[in-house]
Amino acid sequence: MTVHRLTLGDVLGEHRRGRPLGTAVVDGDVRLTYPELDERVDRLAGALAADGVGPGDRVLWLGQNSFRVLELLLAAGRLGAIFCPANWRQTADELAHVLTDLTPSVVVWEESEAVEKARGQVPLDARWIGSGDEYEAYLAASPPPAGLPSAEIAADSPVLALYTAAFDGRPNAALLSHSALIAHSMALLHMRQMEDGFTFLACGPLFHVGTMMFTLATFQLGGKLVFTPAYEPTEVCRLIDTEKCTQAFLFGPMIDGLVEANKDGAHDLSSLHFVSHSPEWDAMITVDDSPWCASKMGGYGQTEVGGMLTFLGLGMGGAGYAGRPSPLVHVRILDASGEEVPPGEVGEICARGQSIFSGYWNRRELNEAKSAGGWHHTGDLGRREPDGTLTFIGPRLRMIKSANENIYPAEVERALKTHPSIADAAVIGVPDDRFGQSPKAIVVLKEGASATSDEVIEHVRNEIASYKKPRDVVFADTIPKRGYTPDYDTLDATYGGGAYPGT
Repeated sequence: MTVHRLTLGDVLGEHRRGRPLGTAVVDGDVRLTYPELDERVDRLAGALAADGVGPGDRVLWLGQNSFRVLELLLAAGRLGAIFCPANWRQTADELAHVLTDLTPSVVVWEESEAVEKARGQVPLDARWIGSGDEYEAYLAASPPPAGLPSAEIAADSPVLALYTAAFDGRPNAALLSHSALIAHSMALLHMRQMEDGFTFLACGPLFHVGTMMFTLATFQLGGKLVFTPAYEPTEVCRLIDTEKCTQAFLFGPMIDGLVEANKDGAHDLSSLHFVSHSPEWDAMITVDDSPWCASKMGGYGQTEVGGMLTFLGLGMGGAGYAGRPSPLVHVRILDASGEEVPPGEVGEICARGQSIFSGYWNRRELNEAKSAGGWHHTGDLGRREPDGTLTFIGPRLRMIKSANENIYPAEVERALKTHPSIADAAVIGVPDDRFGQSPKAIVVLKEGASATSDEVIEHVRNEIASYKKPRDVVFADTIPKRGYTPDYDTLDATYGGGAYPGT
């Protein structure tokens, strides 16, 4: 029944009526109230519709953070289309894969050499719009639409696509519906104890679910969203001060950067209610006591569940350091046959509920495997403790966690093997005092071939995003194998691997 429907467009329409004076977004000189944002979204939806965008079509953003990311998401949602903010830091080859895979009808882009090169590689029948003045002209030329099909849009239709880390060598676009995003926002609102007047600073990348989930929770509440193109410590301090931000996307090294940038106390950061980190940081901010912050933002999550599946704030003091599931999902720990394992035994973390994704774009076989038995199979191992809390053990497929980025060895190994001198390669994670882990490559050269560590690292940097490149290269005679795959345990023992997520 339509009386049960709630889409992102409906949420915006309600804010237009209920918060006519409320600031919706701040981005540089741009300040929009909720009615002004609603009017722009309607115009944008009309312009996209005039370009043939309709239900199921894709709209792609290739650029840094901007309030226009939110506008495009909401406009696509009003048409039943799918919006994707892609990782702008990728190489031309990686961006070409996104273009080929997603086949967007409209691309809004920020000029860069990588995007230009990718555009030249992929013949695509799409409307390309510059992310600045051209976007504004595109919107201004569109009259208010006579009528949008928003009333016909199903709440369970996909609206947001986020590319996940490449656990099988190439990334996959996880599709999240209106209802899934709203459900996750409501769970996060509860855990973070977000209240009227909440202001979020989106200084982390909007292609990352960590930034996007707080952006959408703040939007759901009718709070103020402050956008900055990318993390820059002095500017982040200024924005927290001037806009009185309550929350921002920050983790350890970013926080350290803010402490250094504000060591003279030039900016008042006390409006920021955040996690305790260090004496210097705690003195600058207001240490928050919500379950989310008191638990150090703990829990278990992934893009496919909208962000967080479990919250440590629901299980503080328990045996499992991933806490308990969100109130809007339920979790089972299953063995390979799909049977639930008893408490204390390790199995795959599987889930279903209102915030779970709708599958991957254009991945039929993978979707069937991921949803086998009516459960989302996360690909991660966990354990239910005797007190009912959950412990995350680690990925079934080896993953490296460097700072806040997931790096899958399969993707880096694929890039390594495109080097003309490399016969075989494997990648492990080694402990890193600053970033938790860093990738190390073990490389076997072809007979008679030569290469230096610097040459190998530079090659990978040109193939995939720079943060995924190995920081160290070891040359070996052979890669130990288990069947056809590298024997990572032996490689770890031999070359100093460790500090993997969950250990």
